[in-house]
Amino acid sequence: MLEISGLRKRFAGAPGMPEGKQALDGIGFAVRPGEMFGFVGANGAGKSTTMRIVMGVLKPDTGTVTWRGAPVTYADRQRFGYMPEERGLYQKMRAGEQIEYFGRLRGLSRDRARKSSEELLERLGLTERRDSSVESLSLGNQQRVQLAVALVHDPELLILDEPFSGLDPIAVEALATVLQERCRGGVPVIFSSHQLELVERLCDSVGIVSAGRMMASGTVSDLRAAAGGSLRVVVRDPAPGWADGLQGEVSVQGNRHVLVTEHGDDQEILRRAVKAGHVEHFGVEQPTLTEIFKEAVA
Repeated sequence: MLEISGLRKRFAGAPGMPEGKQALDGIGFAVRPGEMFGFVGANGAGKSTTMRIVMGVLKPDTGTVTWRGAPVTYADRQRFGYMPEERGLYQKMRAGEQIEYFGRLRGLSRDRARKSSEELLERLGLTERRDSSVESLSLGNQQRVQLAVALVHDPELLILDEPFSGLDPIAVEALATVLQERCRGGVPVIFSSHQLELVERLCDSVGIVSAGRMMASGTVSDLRAAAGGSLRVVVRDPAPGWADGLQGEVSVQGNRHVLVTEHGDDQEILRRAVKAGHVEHFGVEQPTLTEIFKEAVA
């Protein structure tokens, strides 16, 4: 549904940096209906710039953004839900009033905006804070209000910049559950995050960006399969020197020896392990998203 192709963006230089900064250098990916896409990269990698271009806050130097096969328009963006990294809430306004206000800005009638606001307050555990000013809320509850603002008009696409930043585990689970529900309803969700374990758990697909370039993208399972895996063998109370001559690394954890290797005959390794002691584990383990990320941006 959403396709981003060949985005390039250079920002004008500052004093001492006349050449400027190449923020994006050919970024491209697609997000399908009901898919949760994790956008990961270091600070300054280009994630927020990409999201701002999709939302029309910035214009690319080159490249395209299409929605349902056509160039994205202002009317399209009115049906998107956006949660910027720099939160845009009115601090003196009450939480419920604020969600309803943004619903009206998105074109909802007063009655529909109020109904949607009440539903989201209940769904996000904010009913008791409906009449509290935003500035009096905890960071986690402010995040929930910001998410409610992005959801109030029942968007067709969600774009969330660091939505889980600074949240406690309970708040993370509350937000994650709401996003998963939207995905099950067919809404594509794009979110950026530095919490790679969370991205790996929630996302169908991932894009790894570094210095404005897409270093890797695809489903989490495809990325892990493409990265290969390591054979991990755990032997309890093994005979001394059982792994001598085998490639890989052996670590000692109490009375257990752990061999991790990417080379050698696995059947020969298994025979030696069985002969040496009690084999507690023998199997190929694929890398985590964190390990894939480190390799991609190295």
